[in-house]
Amino acid sequence: MRITRETLIRIARETAQKRAFSDPGLVAAYLTGSLRTENPFLGGATDIDIVFVHAGEPKIRREIVALTPEVHLDIIHNPRSDYDKPKELRLHPWLGPELYDPLPLYINQHFFEFVQAGVRDKFHEPASALARASHLAAEARQEWSALQMSEAPWPDLFMGYLHAVSLAANAIALLTGGPLAERRLLLQFPSRAEAAGRPELSEALLHLLGADDAEAEALKACLGAWENDFVEAAGRPKVEERIAAPRLAYYKLACESMLASESPQAVLWPLLLTWTLSAQALPPARQATWESCCKGLGLIGTVFDEKMSGLDKFLDSVEELLERAPA
Repeated sequence: MRITRETLIRIARETAQKRAFSDPGLVAAYLTGSLRTENPFLGGATDIDIVFVHAGEPKIRREIVALTPEVHLDIIHNPRSDYDKPKELRLHPWLGPELYDPLPLYINQHFFEFVQAGVRDKFHEPASALARASHLAAEARQEWSALQMSEAPWPDLFMGYLHAVSLAANAIALLTGGPLAERRLLLQFPSRAEAAGRPELSEALLHLLGADDAEAEALKACLGAWENDFVEAAGRPKVEERIAAPRLAYYKLACESMLASESPQAVLWPLLLTWTLSAQALPPARQATWESCCKGLGLIGTVFDEKMSGLDKFLDSVEELLERAPA
């Protein structure tokens, strides 16, 4: 089957209609994520991001459904109560941009009329963008502070570090648009940093992720070990939802595509993120290859304090930018 953006949108509509028929408590369903862009494919793979809104509390909050090796459904289940205050959602760093322009797939109870009227009102005003960005910057600083006192094992400690880095990068991104796509974070950040008037932050972000010690050939050599750990972790019961077997090609093909491009260092974000999530689910004896990769990139071990200092300076730059931003 020839897979196109139009084909996947049709699948999304059919999925929503089938779920609505079998679930009378479904209030709404909408499409978000990469399929709302003109080119959702990276390395020939993509996902279909659907949000189901339920009248009550959903039994699960996320499910991954394989369609082909290159495409899967990534379904989020939210309770209707999450949307009760749409004017506040306008300032929410994740739900605000998501609800501003989704593709409705199923509508009941005038859901979008009610929610979008509040979300879209004053959404693009500088004060609203600043509020969304400031929320993430504050979260990033809190994460950084918590890491100072943490004695967690390396996978958990480094995951906290990556979380703070992601929040800080997205704080910059939200000044001029929506959050950065997970696989494309390092591909999209330079244009957002330039739009915010701080293009030098792109190099600083790469430094935080070990780009100074990252050679394309060495990163290619890591992919086999990364895949082995991903597959093993995906079979474990308490692994994070992003590490699911149907998502292997989604990440692998994207990584291979970036490594073959003019921006091979862009692979650092999806590679480090998913490998660290996998390592968290594996026993310590099976974390050796992940740890070796991170040490080779100068990210953990005795150099971690240096990276934390770099993150502190990066957060200072973000906070200074937000303080000077027009409101």
